[in-house]
Amino acid sequence: MKNRLTYLMAAVGALAVVVVVTWLLVPDNVPAYEAAIAFANAAGRGDDSTAMSLLSEELQAWVRENCRDGSVSACVDDYTPEDWGGMLSTVFRRAQPVPGVEGFDVQLVATYEDNQGFSGVCIYTQVLRQADGSWRVTRWAGWFSCDAPNSGLSTLISDPTVPNRAP
Repeated sequence: MKNRLTYLMAAVGALAVVVVVTWLLVPDNVPAYEAAIAFANAAGRGDDSTAMSLLSEELQAWVRENCRDGSVSACVDDYTPEDWGGMLSTVFRRAQPVPGVEGFDVQLVATYEDNQGFSGVCIYTQVLRQADGSWRVTRWAGWFSCDAPNSGLSTLISDPTVPNRAP
């Protein structure tokens, strides 16, 4: 009987350690990742004001020059087929530091109402710390099915043929 209690306490303790470690390491509370997720969610849901506020000044100028109606949401809307429906949510997938600057290359996965729920939609953002300490998106690419062969983070970062690259 004493051994069962010992094993039960050990199992509960191990489970508690896993829960605490997981909570501490959840990447969504890293400000750079939060900025990437907030940008993708806002752009995918048509909230131009929020999405534009999360872009660097240079990328804001690129959007005004290159996106339909100068709208970042219009760019994203033009990337995604109508049969996907609306964006439901975006989550962090992975990230790596940008060499030589304070920033991260961040891969996100979005789910849409129809036809892109399981595999998701892969999105790449580069997020750099600005002089004022804020984190802003300076590049993006992707917004296509994660089933595609070029949807890995290293390809999204470096392959100039990856679709929907800005700038």
